[in-house]
Amino acid sequence: MTDTTALSQIPFLDLAAQNAPLKDEIDKALSSIFTDSSFVLGPAVDQFERDFAAYLGVKHCVAVHNGTAALHLALLALGVGAGDEVVTTPNSFIATAEAISFCGATARFVDANLRTANIDISQIERSINKNTKVLLPVHLYGQPAQMDAVNEIAAAHGLRVLEDACQAHGATFKGIRAGALSDVACFSFYPGKNLGAAGDGGAVVTNDGEIAEKVRLIRNHGSEQKYHHQLIGHNFRLDSIQAAVLRIKLPHLDRWNEKRKEIAAFYTHRLENLPGIELIHQIEMVQSSFYLYVIRADRRAVVEEVLRQSKIQYGLHYPVPIHLQPAYRSMNLGRGSFPISEQLADSILSLPIYPELSNPEQERVVAAVERASQLMQDHNS
Repeated sequence: MTDTTALSQIPFLDLAAQNAPLKDEIDKALSSIFTDSSFVLGPAVDQFERDFAAYLGVKHCVAVHNGTAALHLALLALGVGAGDEVVTTPNSFIATAEAISFCGATARFVDANLRTANIDISQIERSINKNTKVLLPVHLYGQPAQMDAVNEIAAAHGLRVLEDACQAHGATFKGIRAGALSDVACFSFYPGKNLGAAGDGGAVVTNDGEIAEKVRLIRNHGSEQKYHHQLIGHNFRLDSIQAAVLRIKLPHLDRWNEKRKEIAAFYTHRLENLPGIELIHQIEMVQSSFYLYVIRADRRAVVEEVLRQSKIQYGLHYPVPIHLQPAYRSMNLGRGSFPISEQLADSILSLPIYPELSNPEQERVVAAVERASQLMQDHNS
């Protein structure tokens, strides 16, 4: 093993490096908000909603306080409630399923595709029954699901489609941005996302004015006019500070995503033929936003140890599929229920990928994975 005592740590994500060049602009925007004291659902929120809708090419954007709330609100706006089922995948962050549970509905899981890690479209139809109301594909790691097939299945069965685009800011499917590929879509602006706030944030986007209006009502206690409530709602409002930060960052998103794509291409070129390492397949009609760059390893512990010794941070997205989480034990879906999602959970590992990652740092990441591959080969020989 190479001596790493003099090496600096390569972080999994460096938000300080991203925010530093924008500091003066952000400070100016925040100063204006404090002067106006318009802290919740103020002009900054309205402006961001218009900007983000225009960026995606949709008619409506409703900003809310996080991505989980966005999913919850979108499902409520689609009429999902007790006794309904929503088809989705267990290979996702738990928020995808939580939002379904919040509505009193049931998640009907469909296993993942081993190559893409996204929902296996060949298994969706067999999971549809008389209680199914919505199909909820997840654009995992920033790669959109195969939305033409999803929409075709939904149309054949009279179902609505909700995109979980919380990891897919700026990604495209056949040239159309994620978020504009279905009835309604949801985004998270958690700080680590490609478009991240300075705290929590989220959005529901749609071309359907009725859905948008219902989401607007529910996010603000069911109220259009203060103290007059048309329905029972929630307090899911976005604050103006987060909207101002997002509005400043949005014009940089495509440039940041291009840099992520360059890093992903470099990783792929160097890692795609390594023994013991498999990459997540990118389908031709899709352009991922590369929120994450994920590999699969036959012996993940070896890769983890080499990365730690090389002072390179990494992530596991996600080490326990939703159906095996204690929170969903009541579903009685034990190990073996969704073997591909389980296989992915046991083998995936996320490498650092962010626009500020330098070329020497990228070389160090690749070199570490190459060393791990060699150690696995030596162990097997």
